[in-house]
Amino acid sequence: MFVPSTFVVALLMTIFSTICWGSFANTFKGARNYRFELYYWDYALGIFLIALLLAFTMGSYAGGPTAFLANLHAADDRNLLYAALGGFIFNIANVLLIAGIEIVGLAVAYPISIGIALVEGVVLSYAIQPRGSALLLGAGVLMAVVAVILVGKSYAALRSGAESVSTKGVVVCVISGSLMGLFAPLVTRAMTHGHTLTPYTTAVCLTFGALLCCFFFNTILMRRPLVGTPVAAADYLRAPAGYHALGLLGGAIWGLGTVFNFVAASLVGVAISYAIGQASPMVACLWGVFVWKEFKGANRRARSLLAAMVVCYLLALVLIARAYAG
Repeated sequence: MFVPSTFVVALLMTIFSTICWGSFANTFKGARNYRFELYYWDYALGIFLIALLLAFTMGSYAGGPTAFLANLHAADDRNLLYAALGGFIFNIANVLLIAGIEIVGLAVAYPISIGIALVEGVVLSYAIQPRGSALLLGAGVLMAVVAVILVGKSYAALRSGAESVSTKGVVVCVISGSLMGLFAPLVTRAMTHGHTLTPYTTAVCLTFGALLCCFFFNTILMRRPLVGTPVAAADYLRAPAGYHALGLLGGAIWGLGTVFNFVAASLVGVAISYAIGQASPMVACLWGVFVWKEFKGANRRARSLLAAMVVCYLLALVLIARAYAG
């Protein structure tokens, strides 16, 4: 299987995963007036199919005991379960994050959900696999959390007047962040204990767990949505083919980033790889600025907050990268 041989290659792979994680939502924006509960079926299928494709190509390169199928048969069943459970939990967290954004907006949802997930995921992953300098990693995570907060504040600066924040929305975001922070340590456990999983096997199991979750959690949300009116399977079938293609593409983009993140983690550790990957809100924000023109006509405060956010993320990247050498 392909794995990075140098830290520079691993770092580039984590940065690429950040770009993918922060870019997949553009496909949902392209499917205008399409309910997220319907989009998510194609998205979940897309992340699983790309993980499977990479497992049979990059993950099976040169054969041997680390090739995908060989590893799948040799790995501990418990580790397969841990990875799949990580995907199942992540799926719930991701859907709740989108619901939280719809209820309270990016300005509130991102700092709460991503902030909690970032700290929780890195701390728990590092406890399982203490690789790199804890001090530098902690400093990098702190700067990343500040950057996430600045993402929220920059969006808040676009609003005019005082707006009340829904308690329900905040609770949804807290639950989302708490659950999202759990998938990284579960992946760490699957990749580091007993008969371990390779990054490619981990990604296949995780994305399979996420797809399986849709048949439980997403089905419930279609009938009892947190936002909007109920939707039915017939609504999915009536959707244009282009919307289904966008969902599959969005899943493929996110899944590609996930595989690269896990592969990089085989060298630098999950805590470091995950911490860099969670810079994705900055990427999403930059898409909003330069492509979707969400900050067109923004005041000086919003532009200043955006600039500060970029600086904080760059500092976070440097500190986390140094943590590996430290």
